[in-house]
Amino acid sequence: MAGTLYLCATPIGNLEDMTFRAVRTLKEADLIAAEDTRNSIKLLNHFEIRTPMTSYHEYNKIEKGKKLTALLLEGKNIALITDAGTPGISDPGEELVKMCHEAGITVTAVPGAAACVTALTISGLPTRRFAFEAFLPSDKKERRDVLEELKDETRTIVIYEAPHRLLRTLEELLEALGDRQVSVCRELTKKHETVYRSTLEEACAYYKAQEPRGECVLVIRGKSREELRRQSQKKWEEMSLEEHMAYYTDQGVERKEAMKKVAKDRGVSKREIYQALLQREEE
Repeated sequence: MAGTLYLCATPIGNLEDMTFRAVRTLKEADLIAAEDTRNSIKLLNHFEIRTPMTSYHEYNKIEKGKKLTALLLEGKNIALITDAGTPGISDPGEELVKMCHEAGITVTAVPGAAACVTALTISGLPTRRFAFEAFLPSDKKERRDVLEELKDETRTIVIYEAPHRLLRTLEELLEALGDRQVSVCRELTKKHETVYRSTLEEACAYYKAQEPRGECVLVIRGKSREELRRQSQKKWEEMSLEEHMAYYTDQGVERKEAMKKVAKDRGVSKREIYQALLQREEE
C-alpha cells in the first residue's frame, strides 16, 4: 500500500506558529523533504524532531521528485516542508504534488502559516476577493505581460518581493497600474513586523529614503469596477456615433440591436441614440 505525502506548513517567522499537528506529523513521518536542509534543521532541532531529512528544491525537483514518488509507492510516508510557510505556494512542492496525483498517491495538507493570507488580512484592503501573483517573473517580457494583465484587475493583488528589489517593483507597479493604495507588509510575525500603508507613489518616495529590510508582501488595491466602466465608456465616446454604430452593424448586428448596444456602451438611453442619429440624418 502506498504511503502519504503530507504538506506541512512551517512558521513564516515566529516559531510559536508551528502547530501541534505539524510537529507530530514531522516526528511520525519516515522522511522529511525540505527546501533547504541547513535552514530546516534549526526548526527540527527546536522541536526535537529526529526524522531523517533530504533536500527537495527548485534545482532537483524533477529527479528528486521521481525518487520521492518511488519511496511513497513503496509505502513510505513523507512530509514536505518549505523554508517558511505552506509547501506548494510559490515553491517546487507544486511539482511533487502533481507527480503524486499522477501516480495515485494520497496527498494531504497540515495547514498553518501562509505569508500571502497573513499580509492580506492585516493590510486594511478588501479581502473578499484577491489575486495572488507570488514573485513577479524575472523574464522582462513575461514580467511586462503580467503587469499588463494586472492593469484591469479588480481584485486585491498580493505580490511577494525581496527587499533589494522592492523599490524597482514598486516603481514598475506605479507605472503600470497608476497610483493605487498599497500596504507593504514586512517581517511578518517577527519582532519588527511592520505594515506601511500608503499609495504606490508615496511608497516609492519612502523606500528611496529608507532602505527596506526583510522579506516583503505587497497588497495592492484592485481597480474599481466604476473606473473600468468609465474607461470603457470614454473609449466609446472617442468614436463618432456613426463609427460606433458601424462597429456593430459591420458584424451583422441589426440596426435596432446595434442602437441598443451603443446606448449601453455610452451609458445613455436607446431613445437618445435614436434621436441623435435621426437628427444627423436630417442634417
